[in-house]
Amino acid sequence: MKRLYVIVFVAIAAAVGLGLGIAKHPGYVLIDYPHVFRYESGLWSTLAALVALVVLVFVLWLLLSLVLVSAGVVNPWSGRNRERRVQVAIEQGQLDLAEGRWAAAQRNLHRAAEGERQPLLYYLGAARAANELGRHEDSDNLLERALERQPQAELAVALTHAQLQNDRGDVEGARTTLETMRERHPGNVQVLRQLQRLHQQRGDWTAVIHLLPELRKSKAVTAAELTDLEHRAWGQNLTLVSSREEGEAALHALKRAWEQLSAGQRQEPALVLAYAEQLRQLGAQADAEAVLRGALKRDYDSHLARLYGLVVGSDPAKQLQTAEGWLKQHADDSSLLLTLGRLSLQNSLWGKARDYLENSLRLQRNPEACAELARLLARLGETDRSNHLFQEGLGLLDERLLALPLPESSRA
Repeated sequence: MKRLYVIVFVAIAAAVGLGLGIAKHPGYVLIDYPHVFRYESGLWSTLAALVALVVLVFVLWLLLSLVLVSAGVVNPWSGRNRERRVQVAIEQGQLDLAEGRWAAAQRNLHRAAEGERQPLLYYLGAARAANELGRHEDSDNLLERALERQPQAELAVALTHAQLQNDRGDVEGARTTLETMRERHPGNVQVLRQLQRLHQQRGDWTAVIHLLPELRKSKAVTAAELTDLEHRAWGQNLTLVSSREEGEAALHALKRAWEQLSAGQRQEPALVLAYAEQLRQLGAQADAEAVLRGALKRDYDSHLARLYGLVVGSDPAKQLQTAEGWLKQHADDSSLLLTLGRLSLQNSLWGKARDYLENSLRLQRNPEACAELARLLARLGETDRSNHLFQEGLGLLDERLLALPLPESSRA
């Protein structure tokens, strides 16, 4: 409070001093432009007029600014409102797209794209929404518009177009789009990955095989994924090759496809398994036995050992002897014991077959071993044990099936 009194006192003293100064020295100002303008007044009154003029100009400027700002807020066509509408459209459109409201997403994202200087993502989102609605022409038009506005984004637009074509069932159109981008942008990881998935979807394993070198060079997939893809592609290709022909022609085609593999690939267990299985299905049992025997001699594999028991070689006794040689180092392999049981059955060695199958089941309860032993016991007159094993085998198979409802058992 004391400070306020001091300020008021100082202000009054200053005013009094200024008043006395003005009275004692009023000053004089004369501005004369002959025959046009003449201004004559005291110095202090002139200064006061100038200060008043400055204050008036400032107030007018402030009022004008407030009017313009108010007009910008109220006027729906102002730049400020346009930016606000675009921002609202962006936020709402992205939310609509994420939550699957396709019509609203298309409308809002299209509006956002038209109002933005970098509209690519909004056009792509609107195109996707239109595609989900089945408005394929609208979707394509939105992508064309995106390309017009941002021609440097050709690859991004094309990748989206290919995905949308695939989603709508136009697989051939998607393939054409991706192949075009593959030529214009060689080695692009996204193009190669989409092509790989598309060829797999179409079951075109020959095309996948042709793509493998580019996938490896561009590192579009990891080393482990590439290895798995190679095995699957070549394995599926062996199956397809043999299915396109019949009889001897199919067998020759299969062997030609096998010879096209590299030496390293012909030693891969997964590919050997696929090749031997196709030989077996085409009736070339002896060839399948020789291929499996050679592969197992190089590098033992449980899956190959299991298939070895399903082929019938030219000399069943020698085949059993060969498999028994592997038992020394792989006595705990239930698949090998199953194979030995089957080969013993081929050689009519019932007791030995029973022992091998029993040992296989001790290591692992397997439906195949249950079925083989049940068949043998049924012929040996052990009906109760045979039926029990058949039921157990069916139970083990049920674990791999869907637990679908079944009718209640009928009662007599």
